[in-house]
Amino acid sequence: MPPYFEPWFAYQHPIVRQLAFAIASPNIIRSIPNELDLKYDFQLHPDHFWQDQFGHYQTRLLELDQNPQVLLDFLARLKSTRLGLRFEHLIWFWLCDEKYHHYRLLGHSIQIIAGKNTLGELDFLLFNKQSQKIEHWEVALKFYLAEADLSLKHWYGLNRSDTLSRKLHHFSHQQFQFESALEHRIEQRFTILKGQLYLPRHPDLTPKIQPDWMNNSRRLGTWGHQIQAEFYCLQRQEWICPHVIESSSPARWWTNGLYFQAKTRLHYMYRQPPISYLSV
Repeated sequence: MPPYFEPWFAYQHPIVRQLAFAIASPNIIRSIPNELDLKYDFQLHPDHFWQDQFGHYQTRLLELDQNPQVLLDFLARLKSTRLGLRFEHLIWFWLCDEKYHHYRLLGHSIQIIAGKNTLGELDFLLFNKQSQKIEHWEVALKFYLAEADLSLKHWYGLNRSDTLSRKLHHFSHQQFQFESALEHRIEQRFTILKGQLYLPRHPDLTPKIQPDWMNNSRRLGTWGHQIQAEFYCLQRQEWICPHVIESSSPARWWTNGLYFQAKTRLHYMYRQPPISYLSV
C-alpha cells in the first residue's frame, strides 16, 4: 500500500482534524472527465496546491489543537447538521485566516438576483494576490460508490439520485454560469470536490483499468454487502475525519453506513444487500 499524505490524523481535537482534512486532502478527482458535457469551464487545484496550503497553515492548526474555541464558536453559527455545509464552513474559516494564504475573501454565499428571481448562488468569491485574478470557488463534500465499469455515470451517492456525473454537470451547466459578482469580473473558476470514493470490495467486480480522472494519490475506500472484521461504525461527523479514540466498539450489528479500521485507516461503506440478492 503506497504512503498517503494524511496529516489530519496527527491532530487530537475532532474539529481540528476535520479542518486539517478540509484543507490538506486532495480532490477526489484529478481532472475533468472527458465524458462530461462541459458548458462553462472550471478547474481543479492539483494535489500540491493543497499540500502547500496545509504547510502554510500548520502553525495555526497546532494552536487550534491546543485551544479550538474560536473554531468551535465559528461553527456554532451553523444550525444545519448537513456534512456538506459543515465542510463549507471549515473552508470558510480557513479563508478568513488571510495571513496564512494568498487570498482575500470577497464574499461567501453570494446570491445572484435578477428582479424577483434568484438565478443562483456562489460559494466563495476570492481575490488571488499572486495571480491578481478574481476567482469563483464552489465546494462540495461527496461520497460516491462505484458500480459496473467505473465509468462516470456509474458512481452513485448514498442517495442514488445523487451521482458524480450529475454533480459535475451541475457545476458546469449551472453553478459556473456567472461572469461577475459583487461588481467583480470573474476570471477563474475552481471546484473543490473532496470526500471519498469507494470501489467494490470484491476484486472480481472491479475492472483492472480505472478511469484516468480518478485521483489515486489519495486513499480509496471500498464498499460491499459483506461484514468486515474489526471495523467500527463512524458517527456522522466522523465521515469527514475519524476521532482519535474509537467512537464505538467493533460492529456486531451492521446497518448502512461508513465503517473504519483504525489500525489500517481503511474506510468501508456497508450497504445492505437488496432482497433479490438475499434470495439467491
